[in-house]
Amino acid sequence: MNQAQMLAQVRKMQAEMAKAQEELASTVVTGTAGGDAVRVDMTCDFRVTSVKIGAAAIDPDDAETLEDLIVVAVNDATQKAQETSNKRMGALTGGLRIPGMM
Repeated sequence: MNQAQMLAQVRKMQAEMAKAQEELASTVVTGTAGGDAVRVDMTCDFRVTSVKIGAAAIDPDDAETLEDLIVVAVNDATQKAQETSNKRMGALTGGLRIPGMM
């Protein structure tokens, strides 16, 4: 393979990765806790887009439980976003771990 072909392949891969990152930025996953009492929507570039709290989860005398449910829902969404991102980017990189990309 000559240098021009290699450079063309690198540029193609960069374009595909940029497209994948754009897709991930618009892909939303949902994390839940307490049987859907708390729902957190997050994009696969790790931006929280919404938090929904069911009335049953709101107890003025027990804020700590609600705080814990929010943490669990955010962590659940983060895990799902990471898995989705790893799948999408891994398909492009053939499983290579590229710093800053996964």
